[in-house]
Amino acid sequence: MPALKKTALLVASATLLSLSATGPALADDKPGGDGEPKPPASMSTVGGARLGKPGTQVNLKAGAPVLPKELSARSWMVSDAETGEVLAAHNAHWRLAPASTLKMLFADTVLPKFPKTQKHKVRAADLAGIGPGSSLVGVKENETYSVHDLWLGVFLQSGNDAVHVLSSLNGGVPQTVQDMQEHAEDLQALDTQVVTPDGYDEKGQVSSAYDLSLFARSGLQKKDFREYCATATAQFPGETKKIKNGKDKGRTKREPFGIQNTNRLLTGADGVEQYKGIAGVKNGSTTNAGNTFTGVAERDGKVLLVTVMNPGSGESHAVYKETARLLDWGFAANGKVEPVGELVAPKGASTGSGKGAPGKGQAGGTDSVANATEKDSGTGMGTAIGVTAGVLALLAGGLFLLNRRWPLRRQ
Repeated sequence: MPALKKTALLVASATLLSLSATGPALADDKPGGDGEPKPPASMSTVGGARLGKPGTQVNLKAGAPVLPKELSARSWMVSDAETGEVLAAHNAHWRLAPASTLKMLFADTVLPKFPKTQKHKVRAADLAGIGPGSSLVGVKENETYSVHDLWLGVFLQSGNDAVHVLSSLNGGVPQTVQDMQEHAEDLQALDTQVVTPDGYDEKGQVSSAYDLSLFARSGLQKKDFREYCATATAQFPGETKKIKNGKDKGRTKREPFGIQNTNRLLTGADGVEQYKGIAGVKNGSTTNAGNTFTGVAERDGKVLLVTVMNPGSGESHAVYKETARLLDWGFAANGKVEPVGELVAPKGASTGSGKGAPGKGQAGGTDSVANATEKDSGTGMGTAIGVTAGVLALLAGGLFLLNRRWPLRRQ
């Protein structure tokens, strides 16, 4: 049976979330007595039996810090990015709408296929089918962009327009959805059903905290992925316009404009404190998904991944604050907890000394985030990494170890 049909059968048994203006998403939930959705009594056991149980799963040893009290997310997970050990989880396999965190899978699937210097003139068909109210970077029809420009638009501004143009390069949206689904299954991310490449709310589009962590972990094995998700600000090509005055009147010019990463733990924007050691990965927000986020950070040689899905506390920027609390806990709990599961390796992967390994389509290389700044975007524009040099130096060491411990499959 084709991979898409097999996954569709799994999702068909899920119950329906409440309708929204952007369309419903199927998810494994049932309304509780208070009207709030509840996780199913049993979920996938990929990565370990404990991860298939509802509620919080953690094994504290003597001297371990207790989990933060201020956690309201429907699902979250803390894992060691290097070893793959899951340190703690809450409804890890609950299939929920992912929002733009699904772009991690899009990038992990499509990014290795095209050189960043490749140019593309955008056609009207490239921008067809973008959902109303989508986040956009400002891609314009009949303008030419490099692949590098488009990936900046995807990672920094979560631009659905950039996603659709890259999907067009990849053979179109249906082909890209199929490629993403196949790659998800290769990574053993079996909670995920892909309907759109950009994460926009669509019926049946679901993922889980567990799967999103797998996508981030696989993507971080790619030098370019690490560069883009650690980029705080950049310049994006503007629209070509005629000069109306002066000696160059009648000629055209194309001026860039600044864009900033929407990951507030990276930029420290909107009153959210920048998290020391953070270097990505991706945030998202839609009607059905609420706010979602996966982040990676390093401290004292330990690299942690945290995924948070749909906090319900009403706290301002709760998805970032709950992520920061879980990261703080994870670093403080280093060596003081027994894992409750693991991030599994992709199908057929050789894992070497680490427990997990990246999926197919890897770009290879062991360059750190600190050394990943792209100097030539193909448009004469540089990329600004808006994190302190000290933080990048720390993360560089962590990711270099991560690469050494996860053997990359050569192509």
